[in-house]
Amino acid sequence: MEEVYDFIRTKIGLMPNDTVVIGVSGGPDSMALLHIMKEFKKTLGLRIVCAHVNHNVRIESEQERIDLENYCKINNIIFEYIKIDKWSMDNFHNEARTIRYNFFEELIENYGAKFLMTAHHGDDLIETILMRIVRGSTLKGYSGFSRIVNKNNYKIVRPLLTLTKDEILDFVTKNNIKFAIDSSNNEDHYTRNRYRHVVLPFLKNEETNVHKKFLKFSETLLESSNYIDIETDKVINKVFQNGQLNLNKFLELNHVIQTKIIYNILEKIYGDDLLIIGDVHVELIFNLIKSKKSNSCVYLPNGVVVIKSYDEISFDYIDNEYEDYCYKIDNLVNLPNGKIIEVVSSSNDTTNNTIRLNSKDIKLPLYVRNRHNGDKIVVKGLNGSKKINDIFIDEKIKKSLRDIWPIVLDNEGNIVWLPGLKKSNLDKEITEEYDIILRYY
Repeated sequence: MEEVYDFIRTKIGLMPNDTVVIGVSGGPDSMALLHIMKEFKKTLGLRIVCAHVNHNVRIESEQERIDLENYCKINNIIFEYIKIDKWSMDNFHNEARTIRYNFFEELIENYGAKFLMTAHHGDDLIETILMRIVRGSTLKGYSGFSRIVNKNNYKIVRPLLTLTKDEILDFVTKNNIKFAIDSSNNEDHYTRNRYRHVVLPFLKNEETNVHKKFLKFSETLLESSNYIDIETDKVINKVFQNGQLNLNKFLELNHVIQTKIIYNILEKIYGDDLLIIGDVHVELIFNLIKSKKSNSCVYLPNGVVVIKSYDEISFDYIDNEYEDYCYKIDNLVNLPNGKIIEVVSSSNDTTNNTIRLNSKDIKLPLYVRNRHNGDKIVVKGLNGSKKINDIFIDEKIKKSLRDIWPIVLDNEGNIVWLPGLKKSNLDKEITEEYDIILRYY
């Protein structure tokens, strides 16, 4: 723990009377960080702002807010709080992160803070790196996240990155620091939790200080990424101007620089959080670039469309007026909503993002199209059929997404799957007989 104190004291440029915003959930990690910074508050006269977000998905959340607010009152710490009243149907963790950081930046501006601190630790870094490797990312993305990130007018600092979860728990226990327990951390339907419960124990058993090895790995990748950034900056304005990518000039570049340019363009569209973009999307763009077709397009998440017109590539948003579509499912289908349906050989997923079918029960081939008036599906576990439109209403799907939401059906027009929402009675359990697995992501 002394390393953490020394890092805060000497490595980040903390000065007397500075203002620090700290993201605090109330769990052991963030309460440990708040306790540590409370000590620096006394010695340096810091102004500490505790930023708490109630995600409103657990019944304990309101009491946790009350407990944290009382802690801040006792210790003369500014308490700021928001409650999320409504979620969309997009990726929960991605949306939650966006809301949190927008809230943090608002507080930074309001209080003139120089630092934003979060309680990410070494185990978090391992999980993030492994998830990025499996999903696919940029060189920078594979590095996970940095200990210090320089923003325009403040720094994001993660002081606990050299610690493990167990070391933090030991610290809060010895110092009698009260903290909340998030029960959702035990639920393995969250991808991160499966890495936490299955992969991390194996790695730690192999090497006790594996978190420090991952931190070194992260720092090495960031050094390489920073160098590539410098080289990319020298050429990007020559090949990408006014939203148009000049293919003739682009194809003259090294593939590493080409890839970085594509990701730079996507960062401008999606911000600095590319969690919803993976290797498969970048590969789709490269396939579009290499295509012999003069005019074609591919779809990306959040209504983004990439259009090829002769020797130029442009990035735009889908108009509100959608054309009907219908694609045969062979291997991988790029959908107008930016999602993908892929035929996979195996999967442990049992959510509505994966379906298992027996070809004996259906008429092949399978197709995916947008909704038609009167569409119905025999929902698994229910008696009888249900209108697709009623499912959209029940699931609070935005009207703007309903017209392009994918519907999977067989060659006789029987709807077998509403990806991400409902499966039909034709879906098979993992223990049953099936020979087709479709994944939606």
